[in-house]
Amino acid sequence: MSLRTSYTLIAPFYDWLVGPALARVRARSLSRLPRGGGAHILVNGIGTGLDLPLLPPAHRYTALDQNRAMLDKALPRRGNLDLQWVQGDSQRLPFPTGQFDHALLHLILAIVPDTQLALREAARVVRTGGRLFVLDKFLRPGESAWLRRALNPLARRIATRTDVIFEEALAGVAGLTVIADEPVMAGGWFRMITLEKTGGQDLSEASASSSSSRRGQVSQTIPPSSATATAASIKYHINPLIAPAP
Repeated sequence: MSLRTSYTLIAPFYDWLVGPALARVRARSLSRLPRGGGAHILVNGIGTGLDLPLLPPAHRYTALDQNRAMLDKALPRRGNLDLQWVQGDSQRLPFPTGQFDHALLHLILAIVPDTQLALREAARVVRTGGRLFVLDKFLRPGESAWLRRALNPLARRIATRTDVIFEEALAGVAGLTVIADEPVMAGGWFRMITLEKTGGQDLSEASASSSSSRRGQVSQTIPPSSATATAASIKYHINPLIAPAP
């Protein structure tokens, strides 16, 4: 079963499964976002939109998720936020380099098949000096965690990977500095990590990543309109390509 299929099946129950368990940690993580300043923030892996009611209204947001059923659940939570919806792949973001001031990555890096690629892409689309706010479950280097590792072959096909080591992913991404790394839940399995983009990625690496995202990305921009109109846009438009800005 592909993740797209499994999350389509999970979408109706996702809030019940995940919402209450992570509500307090989610709010704590989102308190790291600047409260003012009119930044452009990528919400990478918006899911069913549980973050939306907690986002500071002073900013402009682009919310991305690969799964249409999850986006359908998120639409009613938009409220009055300045928000654009995009259906796309976190591993091949359909945005130009340096488009965003910051990126929010809640429970996405341990879900995608290639954590390092997703982290590299998030770093690419954030400007130098911007921050990446991560909340996810990661093993520590050298941690045995035999049960989580044993469950991973099945869990990764249904919902999430349980064997991701953040430090290994970070080692393959240039230009990111860890500002804070705090255990927040499940004995430190869930961590709240703040990264700052302190330098540009290697030119060849960034170019290859950008080229890859342009070649294979099939995405959709959904206008920031009413939930009804947005739902209609999702239903009747078959994933037109988002052309990166020149």
